Amino acid sequence: MSGKPPAIVSMQWVGGHAFEGGREGSPTITLDGKGVKGPSPVDTLLLALAGCTGYDILDILEKRRTPVQSMKIDIVGERANTVPARVTKIIMTYDIGGEGIEQVHAERAVELAVQKYCSVRDSLDPNMPIETVVRVHNSPPAETTV
Repeated sequence: MSGKPPAIVSMQWVGGHAFEGGREGSPTITLDGKGVKGPSPVDTLLLALAGCTGYDILDILEKRRTPVQSMKIDIVGERANTVPARVTKIIMTYDIGGEGIEQVHAERAVELAVQKYCSVRDSLDPNMPIETVVRVHNSPPAETTV
């Protein structure tokens, strides 16, 4: 089988409902089922999706020569009222700022990131709905003095 090498990480229990983990020799993160020492595993899943789509969007808009100057992604993960309380729907709101970024291009970048490029999204249930909202905030041109 060809492709990228497998992702290999490990987790170490650090007490309570907390675990610390990551790749060997790389920075670690703390996950906490109670959300005290770090984000919960479900929060981390949503953050991974936001981070994955976020850097794809940065790359897409950079290639259009409209670099992003700011980005905030808010994520709502709706959960089932059962055990396990799996994520059943995700709503992602992208606030993107940058001079020259047009709404239509930002929307297309988000669409490509979510539907084509993000490996985290492709690892989730393909039938899980993911809704996106895109808001563009154009930065004013820098003042110049002559």
